[in-house]
Amino acid sequence: MKDCNRGKVFLIGAGPGDPDLLTVKALKALQTADVVVYDRLVSPEIMALVPERTERIDVGKMPKHHKVPQDQINELLVALAAQGRCVARLKGGDPLIFGRGSEEAEALRSAGLDYVYVPGITSAQGCAASTGVPLTHRGLATGVRYVTGHRAKDAALDLDWRSLACENTTLVVYMGAMNIGEIAGALMGHGMPQDLPVMAVSAVTTPRERRVTATLADVADVMAAAEMAAPVLFVIGHVVSLYQTAALPAEVMAYA
Repeated sequence: MKDCNRGKVFLIGAGPGDPDLLTVKALKALQTADVVVYDRLVSPEIMALVPERTERIDVGKMPKHHKVPQDQINELLVALAAQGRCVARLKGGDPLIFGRGSEEAEALRSAGLDYVYVPGITSAQGCAASTGVPLTHRGLATGVRYVTGHRAKDAALDLDWRSLACENTTLVVYMGAMNIGEIAGALMGHGMPQDLPVMAVSAVTTPRERRVTATLADVADVMAAAEMAAPVLFVIGHVVSLYQTAALPAEVMAYA
């Protein structure tokens, strides 16, 4: 952190929400930064680690409503760093997995400004550890794929459904709550069985965590009834069959 006075942006992964899952490097950056630019999905528990003296700028995005468009976020980071300030750009999960960290890095690089990636535990890893549902398991899944269930400016999904419809691979869908019916329908249309298990988890690793299980055939109806708050992560595949509600810790059961 010795270079903060020269103007630098730390592109930080806040992880899925539990502050204990932050890296030491991320915590140091948060506690020494002049200003924190943060997203909507960063948990309040993480934000509580930011010193009161530190300036905070909320650039959070919501579905169909972007408080600050991405190009303006890029310009903001460039302007702050050009002023010689130490900037903590705080993102949920990992900045390089559906976090647009590379877009912001490109803007900083083009302006001749310094930046550092600080990786975070992505939501899929946090979900696996919290629920006990592995992302891979011998005999059930030989691989895992991460996909986004939402396109910029609400554009139509154009995923390679034929490639994704593989029973031997766990499919993890980020930002897919609004389109889960379309996603499930496309997967079944390309050969995925209707009874393939699905788990949806919201606010993973936080006290607000909720979990529901379903099948591809009924996941849209289950989600509509559950009214789960964002962020929601979907795990689709045979590994979900390993989930055991009875094994949930008591403090989590209250939210499940």
